[in-house]
Amino acid sequence: MQNLILDFLRVTESAAIASMPWIGSGNKIAADGAATDAMREALNNMKMEATVVIGEGEIDEAPMLYIGERVGAGGSHKVDIAVDPIEGTTPTVNGQSNAIAVIAAAPKGTLLYAPDMYMKKLAVGPRAKGKIDLNEPIEENIAAVAKANKKAISELNVLIQDRSRHHDIIDRIRNTGAKVHLFHDGDVIYSTSTCIETLDIDLFLGIGGAPEGVLGAVAVRCLGGEMQAKLMPQNDNEFIRCKEMGINNPNAILHHNQLVSTDDCLFVATGITNNLLVDGIKTDDNNYITHSALINGNEKKIRYVKCTSPLSQTVKTLE
Repeated sequence: MQNLILDFLRVTESAAIASMPWIGSGNKIAADGAATDAMREALNNMKMEATVVIGEGEIDEAPMLYIGERVGAGGSHKVDIAVDPIEGTTPTVNGQSNAIAVIAAAPKGTLLYAPDMYMKKLAVGPRAKGKIDLNEPIEENIAAVAKANKKAISELNVLIQDRSRHHDIIDRIRNTGAKVHLFHDGDVIYSTSTCIETLDIDLFLGIGGAPEGVLGAVAVRCLGGEMQAKLMPQNDNEFIRCKEMGINNPNAILHHNQLVSTDDCLFVATGITNNLLVDGIKTDDNNYITHSALINGNEKKIRYVKCTSPLSQTVKTLE
């Protein structure tokens, strides 16, 4: 997998550059389409045989990179990939922070193959690995993480998305004395942040998309942390779809090894707009300037790459 990491960097850079003309445009469909087209083209130029196990929808929702789509130009590498050409489409088209182009990859058969639906997620950094349990009340997890991180509960920083579905859990966390930090979009960014010590984030919790859950799970595993999750089918059709994709008990807790079962995994993200992980894309007189994070699960470290690309690089522009 390490041999592919720079190729995947070119994939996320291409998607970020393609999305740049749509920053602040208000046009989510056009922004997503431009980034997806660029990502698919770059993936199809790679020497690999890859399957999209987590994408932007089911097979009937093309032209997005859909679950089950095959990409790559062929080769000896058999790869599963999870993609989001724009993680944070709303902030992108509103000219706000917290948008990245992101991809996670691992050998074939090692990433969760699951439908696009809601997922409950709990993530912590390396010091609290092995101390969390999504089956237990949040109060017990708060206490366990505080002990593992050698903090008083009042010093604990918890990230959770600002959504009405989280109001009760937010109140319960605050009642423990822990500090709650709310965010609006970009839960891949925030789950990953639990593993970056300088950011001082102790725990991430919330209900969001399963695609973002698997992407975040790869990043967290790459950095030595832990994530647990639970799919949340909203109707009979979603429940049946889980079973069709091999998830016999959709109500069961998914431990980290079920989300991604190997350390031989990669996570690559390029900034579209500024966020906790990387800077947003910029330009000077001649170049796009991108900032990316590369994380290799075998090394348990994060590398940052700043790259310049000619403004003449072809992107879909506003019409």
